[in-house]
Amino acid sequence: MKLTIVVAASENNVIGRDNDMPWHLPDDFRFFKKMTMDKPVIMGRNTFVSLGKILPGRLNIIISSSMKEAPEGVKVFGTIEAALAYLEKEGIAEASIIGGGQIYKATLDITDIVYLTRIHTVIDDGTTFFPELDKDKWQLTWQEYHPKDEKHLYDFTFQKWERIQ
Repeated sequence: MKLTIVVAASENNVIGRDNDMPWHLPDDFRFFKKMTMDKPVIMGRNTFVSLGKILPGRLNIIISSSMKEAPEGVKVFGTIEAALAYLEKEGIAEASIIGGGQIYKATLDITDIVYLTRIHTVIDDGTTFFPELDKDKWQLTWQEYHPKDEKHLYDFTFQKWERIQ
């Protein structure tokens, strides 16, 4: 099964502040939806809580050792390994890791592709971070720059990083 990470991070790798995103970028939301639609999305409990809803058109999987009940249509597993074993058994071809920081850190070494939206700003008061991509293990294979405008407070670049074989 192919694993992808879909993440938006500032120049200093901040992905969150107090369980929320420190920016609102509509084009990034569309990119996220495009990269994850029709694929299972794997997330930690805090990410699920911060979303505030089930993501439609995708099997929502939550990794949590403390969450006992989940909304209908959501699967909860105590470990990432258990979630991946379930997806393998179901014959799933690709799944997307969508956060948060601990889940990204735990899955980066087994991920094939990272879709990173690099937000061109520094967030000084971030509380959740994305791990640094090791340039000996990852190669930038595509990028698309977007300047800030009336709907986007920051410049940003969509990037595709592929694991070096």
